[in-house]
Amino acid sequence: QVQLVESGGGLVQPGGSLRLSCAASGFTFSTYSMYWFRQTPGKEREFVALIPTDGGITNYADSVKGRFTISRDDVKATVYLQMNSLKPEDTAVYYCRATRLWTYWGQGTQVTVSS
Repeated sequence: QVQLVESGGGLVQPGGSLRLSCAASGFTFSTYSMYWFRQTPGKEREFVALIPTDGGITNYADSVKGRFTISRDDVKATVYLQMNSLKPEDTAVYYCRATRLWTYWGQGTQVTVSS
């Protein structure tokens, strides 16, 4: 059974930080490119960050570049999203995605940035 389980979301103040985790199981994690997406009500799910199978060349949405860092640990089969300098507009449900031939999605974790 393929599973992607996000954790680490919550409520933080503007300028604060959160570290999201996505624990994978049921597939060969190291062969999958890993992504973070986010979605707010009424809006299309948007790309946030990508880390490829070798973990070497990451990619970020312009809106988060310089503030967010994606990383992966293939031994732990976990991908992370370190989010710094958070803004209210970062408020969303954050989803983990694994892609090779097929794509798998996690259930999402809520991040709320508010005073």
